[in-house]
Amino acid sequence: MLIIKNISFTYIENPVIQEVSFKITKGQNVAIIGESGCGKSTLLKLLYGLYNLDNGEILYNEKPILGPKYNLIPGEDYIKYLAQDFDLMPYITVEENVGKFLSNIYKDKKIARIQELLEMVEMTEFAKIKAKYLSGGQQQRVALARVLALEPEILLLDEPFSQIDSFRKNSLRRNLFNYFKKKQITCIIATHDSTEALSFSDETIVLQNGKLIAKGSSRQLYENPPSYYVASLFGEVNELKQSHFTDLKDSDETLLLYPHQLKVVDKGKIKATVKQCYFKGSHYLVKAAFDRKAIFFEHHSELELNLEVTLSIAR
Repeated sequence: MLIIKNISFTYIENPVIQEVSFKITKGQNVAIIGESGCGKSTLLKLLYGLYNLDNGEILYNEKPILGPKYNLIPGEDYIKYLAQDFDLMPYITVEENVGKFLSNIYKDKKIARIQELLEMVEMTEFAKIKAKYLSGGQQQRVALARVLALEPEILLLDEPFSQIDSFRKNSLRRNLFNYFKKKQITCIIATHDSTEALSFSDETIVLQNGKLIAKGSSRQLYENPPSYYVASLFGEVNELKQSHFTDLKDSDETLLLYPHQLKVVDKGKIKATVKQCYFKGSHYLVKAAFDRKAIFFEHHSELELNLEVTLSIAR
């Protein structure tokens, strides 16, 4: 088990991580989400041992993970960390990069392992190509294969799919996260992509200004967000009052509703004016004006601009 106990970290004079605590059990996939600058990348670096903590401690199986004050070479053998810069060797081939840390004693096993990893990240055809000739997305896939070569117990990934084309990203994520589960690799991923939290993570941690403000199952946080900030990390969200939908005068509870939770009806209390329609394939995302602010809802067809519609909660 990975245990983070009340850790804090300050860069120069700015607090970056503030009194963060949580636990992760073996084999879990955990997403860390939050706005840019909230401390996601810094938290991964602290877990890897790249920085010294101001306060608190990080333990894995009751053994502390220490920073550069204590380790000349940061990191532990059982942890691998993939940063956003990939850190590939540009003048050696893809297969040489992937096999860089594999033993040469059993060459057949090394070759087979490299082949297995290249197949997983769909880079087999580029095995003999030097890394400097690859695109950013291809380099990212090679970097993913390399950090898995020695099969770590803990894998720390910082925006690992950010440069990979959408059509390839989905299959790659399925391949990798299935592999992590099969091998019981604990994976912690810092991401801006809500899909990686909702579809592939057992739990999600939400950071804001260096503080942990929410932690729970990804589905639970999505369906019952504790705040507008948390809900907004999963996409567009509307902040409305219950009194907008009922005649009860004391119904001032705030409702956080995603666009798919609102629908156009013949009679409703919310009267909104259509301002823009965005085609999403299976539906349109409609931006409308209500009570001098923007409101978003989904509709099966495009609506005429400046059309007044009435909305209700979709049941």
